[in-house]
Amino acid sequence: MPDLAGPRLFNEVVQLRKLIDRDPRLPMLTDKVRAKASVADRIGAEWVIPTLWHGQTLPETPMWPLPFVLKSRHGSNQTAFVRTGEEDWPRIRARAHRWQRRAYGWWLDEWAYRDVERGLLVEPFIGAGGVLPVDYKLFVFGGRVQFIGVHLHRETAHRHFFFDCDWRCLSEASADEAATPRPKALDQMIEAAEALGTETDFVRVDMYDAQPHPLFGEMTFYPGSGLDPFAPRRLDALFGAHWLRARAVRPSW
Repeated sequence: MPDLAGPRLFNEVVQLRKLIDRDPRLPMLTDKVRAKASVADRIGAEWVIPTLWHGQTLPETPMWPLPFVLKSRHGSNQTAFVRTGEEDWPRIRARAHRWQRRAYGWWLDEWAYRDVERGLLVEPFIGAGGVLPVDYKLFVFGGRVQFIGVHLHRETAHRHFFFDCDWRCLSEASADEAATPRPKALDQMIEAAEALGTETDFVRVDMYDAQPHPLFGEMTFYPGSGLDPFAPRRLDALFGAHWLRARAVRPSW
């Protein structure tokens, strides 16, 4: 069981945030539609993936240029990719309808999601040759990026690793995995993530090293809902120590 009276691990602090953090900014920053305006204002519109459409009822026939991505605006891991136009659109519409049946946050007590308007959005597909881009997840503590999660092959053989800002692999990984190239735009992504995370003790900022400019994905305040194990386990305490230090200097809840 997590120690909520004297948290030490990152996942323990996530659980504590879920229970007591009621920062009124969180629902807006969690909303995939509304967050874009805030991000554009802070770091520039060139970081924002365009929204082709948002609403609650999908048309019977897709009307957007291929390839595109359909997402829920109010949840997590609710995504459908339409690359060729040969996909089963009625089935995708049915899935999207199910996403909207209830507020996402009740499932794992993630408060920030509860007040996000239920709905959908469509964005252009980001990636080359129909392959998903590498997903970089920057962990920002007290306005400073300390760690970068790298997610590879998310649709086929998903693997993820943690690196520090000097691009040293911290995870249990093979030699090839540990040698994952440092993204060319990492310094830009770090600077942008720190600008977005300057007013909170912790936020994870997800980004893509796209061309010709890196792009913002989303902000996450409950990574893994505080349930994902770390490998090695010592990283849970390492990440937790950074969060607790940031909270001591700049508590936001």
